[in-house]
Amino acid sequence: MRILWRAYVWSVSLHQKSHHWVGAKTTPCIGYLRQNYSELLRFCAFQRQYFCAIPEMLETKVDVELYSPNPAVRGMTVLNRSAFKRTITVPAFTVKKDIIHRLMKSLKNKVLHRPGLKRVVDYPKDEDKKLVLLDPCKISCQESLEKDELLLLEELDINPQITKYDLDLSYENFKTEEILRAVLPEGQDVTSGFSRIGHIAHMNLREHQLPYKNLIGEVIMDKNPGITSVVNKTNTIDTTYRNFQMEILAGDNNMITKVRENNISYEFDFSKVYWNPRLSTEHERIIGLLKSGDILFDVFAGVGPFAIPAAKKNCTVFANDLNPESHKWLLHNCKLNKVDKKVQTFNMDGRDFITGTVKEQLALHLMLPAEEKKTSVHIVMNLPGLAVEFLDAFQGLLDEQPSKNIILPTVHCYSFSKDDNPSSDIRRRAEAFLGASIDECISTHLVRNVAPNKEMMCISFRIPARVVYKNYSATPESTDEPSPKRLRRDEDSNENTSN
Repeated sequence: MRILWRAYVWSVSLHQKSHHWVGAKTTPCIGYLRQNYSELLRFCAFQRQYFCAIPEMLETKVDVELYSPNPAVRGMTVLNRSAFKRTITVPAFTVKKDIIHRLMKSLKNKVLHRPGLKRVVDYPKDEDKKLVLLDPCKISCQESLEKDELLLLEELDINPQITKYDLDLSYENFKTEEILRAVLPEGQDVTSGFSRIGHIAHMNLREHQLPYKNLIGEVIMDKNPGITSVVNKTNTIDTTYRNFQMEILAGDNNMITKVRENNISYEFDFSKVYWNPRLSTEHERIIGLLKSGDILFDVFAGVGPFAIPAAKKNCTVFANDLNPESHKWLLHNCKLNKVDKKVQTFNMDGRDFITGTVKEQLALHLMLPAEEKKTSVHIVMNLPGLAVEFLDAFQGLLDEQPSKNIILPTVHCYSFSKDDNPSSDIRRRAEAFLGASIDECISTHLVRNVAPNKEMMCISFRIPARVVYKNYSATPESTDEPSPKRLRRDEDSNENTSN
């Protein structure tokens, strides 16, 4: 009402001033409007900020202060659940038992919502009545009630007078962030997010959180049903298989887990292989580019997130990984998903896989009569830390000169970039290792943001004939290649994100 009144006063003032200009030139009126238009905008912006933003800030502050555990837990490193107990005062309505359901249904956004807490408690003075606990951040007194809420109370014959109730809160009633915010030093970041891999919660703790790592692990396990192990990635990297080492923060040491991604099941030992649930959308994107009968070479296959769904799509798959554990679980998952007859697996270095298996199978495919070459060939290189360095393995890979209408494989190569222009960066580095420009069917795709100023990118391109063929010469036959089919428009943009 105050906003409307002040707007009314402002408009009356404008009307009075404009009234004196009747019969005179209109320019002063227009000038006045121009002069005061910015004032009106500032007035509206101030009112919007004062009456909207400030209550939201106050509500957030009240919520944090009200639902903070006992301050004595600050600095705790060994979890003591009983130390979190605290008593707060909340508002309540006194309600007859037979109308509780109707009231709760109508005021569901105003009643108390806390983990493990009852919203209806006994009324000590009358067995036929109950106390309905209200959210103190939304209702603090009778004046907090809106008109329709007062009419509802009158209709249900409920006294709108607010009753105060002392509510005991325990560890079970606090949320993860509230517990960690109360424990960690004030002003420091609170980490409550994690990646879930079956029964395992995988965290990336920062240095200032490490003194509290075991407590954090126990809280995560307590507050997330089904989580029985919590692990933290350390800074140590296995230089042979390039896996991050990890330490157990809480729970058991069972790292063999089972996950389901895009309707396919995978089992593996999370401590010995690489798995990132944030890449599920990217796996699905690449599989969407394949059609039945295509050939897929997966150079760094892991436990099969590209290879197995491609085989399910009736593609011919050659999958390789240097890590013997990854290879073991790749075989297991192929059998688990009943595609072991469609996937040929290899356990070798990626460069040897390219110069051996890829070379042999690609040569056989390109020798087929033109009418039999209706399938496309794709090569996936998902090792973003190093994959781009393996591109030089394609130089002079094939001996025979290309014949007419040869369509060479499409490579999907992943890399990290900290450059201001990651698309240009990954293309520039890919061309440097290939030793040639990659103008055909070029696309760069932003997979995800890994860290501040660090992006995971995918570059997709048709291998240039001048790279893959030894002693390549631009003969008329070889330059007569048909224009390759462009990727879909959404794949040609580096603005799309994947996960």
